[in-house]
Amino acid sequence: MLTAAVAVWTPAGLAAAPAAHAEVVDVTYACDTKIGDRTAVSPVDITAEKKGDAYAITMTFDKGVSDSPVELPKGVMTPRADLVLGGDDQGTVKVTGVPNAAAIPAFTPIRIGTLTGTYTPRANGTVTFTAGLLTVRALGMDAAVCKADNEPGPSLTLTVTGLPEKTDGTESDTRADDEADGLPGGELPRTGGLSTTTALATLGGTVLLGGVGALLWLTRRPRPARP
Repeated sequence: MLTAAVAVWTPAGLAAAPAAHAEVVDVTYACDTKIGDRTAVSPVDITAEKKGDAYAITMTFDKGVSDSPVELPKGVMTPRADLVLGGDDQGTVKVTGVPNAAAIPAFTPIRIGTLTGTYTPRANGTVTFTAGLLTVRALGMDAAVCKADNEPGPSLTLTVTGLPEKTDGTESDTRADDEADGLPGGELPRTGGLSTTTALATLGGTVLLGGVGALLWLTRRPRPARP
């Protein structure tokens, strides 16, 4: 059994408690291949390394899971796999390997090697990673599609911390939005037209002033001279 830890760094650069635990899990793969069904057991190790807001995920196979009836030339075989998330997150993480660096002789177990991918957490919590579907692509086709047939346990348990907590639309959040969009206290800025009440008051004042002006004009109008 192997263990691995991912260090979480505080702003001051001090290491905190381990944030991940990884162990090698024996996975029994049932493979549908071009030369018939195959079964193989391979120890699988999954580790994580924090990279900014995400994690670099590495999946390592210790043994091959299938073989080919013909020799596979260099660079024609590429593996990929799905890691099943559990715990406080759901879904899958895709990891891929590199093409084979050397030719693989016929009827020789195909070594998967190391696959890598990226996991970006969406919330704080504990997330598990379990080996899922494995696909070996060779000679331009999916030469082997392998399912984890023994319900393996998680190969990695990752504790995610430091992400901002989600808000639920509380009064404080609404107030912050109001103050950002308007005046302090949530009052909207008066940048548009006058309200109905203000417009009516203004109109009434105008009529009143107009009436007073007319009255004054009539009052001060000189009387015509008598003959």
